[in-house]
This record gives sequence, C-alpha cells and structure tokens, in this order.
Amino acid sequence: MIMASLGYSSHGVCSYLAGVAGNLFAFVLFVSPFPTFRRIIGNKSTEQFSGLPYIYSLLNCLIVLWYGLPWVTQGGVLLVATVNSVGAVFQLTYVIIFIIYSENSRKLKMSSFLIAVFCALALVIYLSLEFFDGSARRNFVGYLSIASLISMFASPLFIINLVIKTKSVEFMPFYLSLATFLMSISFFTYGMLLHDFFIYLPNGIGTILGIVQLILYMYYSSKSMDLSRLPLIASYR
Repeated sequence: MIMASLGYSSHGVCSYLAGVAGNLFAFVLFVSPFPTFRRIIGNKSTEQFSGLPYIYSLLNCLIVLWYGLPWVTQGGVLLVATVNSVGAVFQLTYVIIFIIYSENSRKLKMSSFLIAVFCALALVIYLSLEFFDGSARRNFVGYLSIASLISMFASPLFIINLVIKTKSVEFMPFYLSLATFLMSISFFTYGMLLHDFFIYLPNGIGTILGIVQLILYMYYSSKSMDLSRLPLIASYR
C-alpha cells in the first residue's frame, strides 16, 4: 500500500522483511471487516457503522495502485500494484454492500462519495499523464498518495469520536483497529530503515491512531465487562 519499490531492498534484509510484513498485515486489514459486514447483511442495516473508512481506503488503494504501474514508476512496482489492486476490489465490495443496506439518505450520500472517488482517480490519471513526465510524474502521484494515506488513517477519528460519545466499542471492530496498527507500524519501520519520508510520515500517523484505538478498546471493553459483572438487585418499597 505504500509508495516504495518493495523489491529494491537496498538497505538490508530488515527493511525488506518490514515491507513484506506490511503487505501481509495490509491483506489482514482488507479482510478484517468481514464480521462487520456479516452483521450488516444479517441485520439488513448499516446501523451506526460508518462507511467513510471504506471510501477513504478505496481512494487510497486506487491512487497507490496507479503509482505502482509502469506509466508512473519506471518498470512498475509489482508488489505495490498487486496489493493495492486486491485492496481496491475488497474496498469496492464493502462500499457496494454498505450502499445496498443503508437508509435512503445515507445510500445517496455514499453513492455520491463512490462516484467522486472514481472522478478523482480519472482526474489524477489525466493530470499525471498530460502535465508530468518521468520523476516529476512519480513525485506528483507520490505526494497524492501521502495525502490519501493520511486521509485514510485519519478516518478512524470518526469512530474514535463515536466510541467516546457512546462509551461503547460496539461500532469499532477490534480486528480492524489491530490490523491498522500492525500494518502501520510495519511500514513505519520500513520507512525509517530506508530513511524514506514518503513512507514513514503517513504510517507514523497511522501507528499513533492505531494505538489510540487499541487503548480506547481496552478501556471501554473492560468497563463494559465490569458493568456486566454487577449484581442485578431490584429494590421494592
């Protein structure tokens, strides 16, 4: 998912392994919403789940996929293109399911977001091919990839706000938070080992947000367990 040639592990085995680990955890992140969408399909409702993280993820995967293709990066970056093509398919599937089971008002809103994502991708492709060449094209798409990654990692802020408001982790799936953290810290380590700003900056932000989510999950889930252990005593007067 990151704008780097994972195949060129010039800074040693450690950086290469960190990059491979990031790809593996990215796949885990792609499949982690399965329980959420089983619930949505089973209840035929999106309830209070947010569809924005999947919109952000779709946009990110498409932009970084474009970065990994040979039209942008000389020779192409096969591993980056592959993982993001798989990610794009997963995210598009999630968004479609979310639209199907949303209320009419949210259905229209999510459909508009989906159209906007593909319009944004078409604009990026047009601008990069028409106005940029060589390294300039790579840098243009690379900086856009950073922006999309930061947006994707910032989307959990909506969920964090909901958890704090409701004092419940019901709508913040644990495996999604864990996978985000593991993927982010893997690519953050990879970027630091390569001294690559494009990699470690957005993933450093993702690591921090992942830690916040996991802390909130432990805090509010433990509070819920404590409340469930309280004896149910009714006082009749």
